[in-house]
This record gives sequence, structure tokens and C-alpha cells, in this order.
Amino acid sequence: MKTIKQLVVTATLATAALGLTGCAGMSQQDKATAIGAGAGAVIGGALTGGSAVGTVGGAAVGGVVGNQVGKTN
Repeated sequence: MKTIKQLVVTATLATAALGLTGCAGMSQQDKATAIGAGAGAVIGGALTGGSAVGTVGGAAVGGVVGNQVGKTN
């Protein structure tokens, strides 16, 4: 059981590191869109009890909001 936990922690940290390096070349608006979509997916999933429609809908709405907030005009 301890080995599985260590594997999960290692995989999570590796995924987070790869995700952070992927954002290096993104514009501020792109980053805001990604953050908004992620937050929207979490909130949408939580509000609908984890339904796929709620999660995807939340991601879409969050992405649009993040995109608009991230504009630099």
C-alpha cells in the first residue's frame, strides 16, 4: 500500500511540473483562460454532484470568463 501511495505522489508531482512548464510561453490571456476553465470545471462538478455536463459546462463558462478577464486592452 505504501508503494502505491508513493507512486501516486510521484506521478502527481511530475504532472504538476510538466503542467507548469507548459505555461511558460503562454500569454496572460491564455493563462487566465486556462485557470478559469480549470476553476469552472471544479466548481461546476461540485455544484452538480460530479456530473459530466456540469463539469464541462463549468469549464466552458470559466474559460470564457477567464478569457475576458485576461484581456490586456
